[in-house]
Amino acid sequence: MKNNNTEEEQKHEFLFDGINYKILLIGIGVIALGFILMSGGGSDNPNVFNEDVFSFRRIRLAPTTVLIGFGITIYSIFKKSK
Repeated sequence: MKNNNTEEEQKHEFLFDGINYKILLIGIGVIALGFILMSGGGSDNPNVFNEDVFSFRRIRLAPTTVLIGFGITIYSIFKKSK
């Protein structure tokens, strides 16, 4: 004989709503995109310097994208549930 009260107590609730998790996944995707933009630019020959390391994409765009991604994830955590 099971007690209905114990079954109701065992139901787990998520910490956030579904929209919070969607925004969080978008933020993680933006962070990953920023790290992908940062990659590359090396030289095949270690004795040759490649100026592509200092391109706009790797110096400005990629770090800004990562910071925006962190901002999106922080927003998803602080967003109030209705």
